[in-house]
Amino acid sequence: MLQLTNASLTLGDRNWIFDITLQTHGVHALLGRSGSGKSTLLNLVGGFLQPDKGDIKWNGQSVLPLQPAERPVTTLFQQNNLFNHLSVQKNIALGISPKLQLSADDHERIDAVISDVGLAGYANKRPGQLSGGEQQRVALARCMVRKMPILLLDEPFSALDATTRKEMIDLLCQLITDHKPCVIMITHDADDAQALEATVLDMQHNQVVIRSDQVANN
Repeated sequence: MLQLTNASLTLGDRNWIFDITLQTHGVHALLGRSGSGKSTLLNLVGGFLQPDKGDIKWNGQSVLPLQPAERPVTTLFQQNNLFNHLSVQKNIALGISPKLQLSADDHERIDAVISDVGLAGYANKRPGQLSGGEQQRVALARCMVRKMPILLLDEPFSALDATTRKEMIDLLCQLITDHKPCVIMITHDADDAQALEATVLDMQHNQVVIRSDQVANN
């Protein structure tokens, strides 16, 4: 399970205290006003910020000594963070090896995940040749190929049209069914939370609390 134990952080005149336990497998939709601390929570779990006090543990082990790349975490951002000079295949391969040192098995995994996200035949294309939805499929494939137990989603589909958004949600549902990660998703869309059967987390007064209902009213 993922535990944030009195993990506090002060940035300027803002202070957050996170004290929450999330189950090893499950989807959690994080709601709250802009600036309430949703991205701060994701950045703490991902290692891009360090708490001033407290601890963050995964299955009983603190992750605080670990750099972001060493943590059992992968993140899908609103901006897909693809490298325009690299092919689809190499952008996905970065999820396995930042130096692109790949084995034959790695190449097979990449080919399989490209097919899984509906991009068979796109391996040698570059991001500039793809639509916004196709680029997000590549970013999702990079998450899938890493197979990390914690998946953080920072409004990854908010810029997509309704049809493409639904397709991406369906792909994400399949990923969650196949790999059963612990998911924290920032969203402003109640339909996204319901489609993923997410437990709703609310940011309130610089803390996060679990709502007992499954309907997001944001």
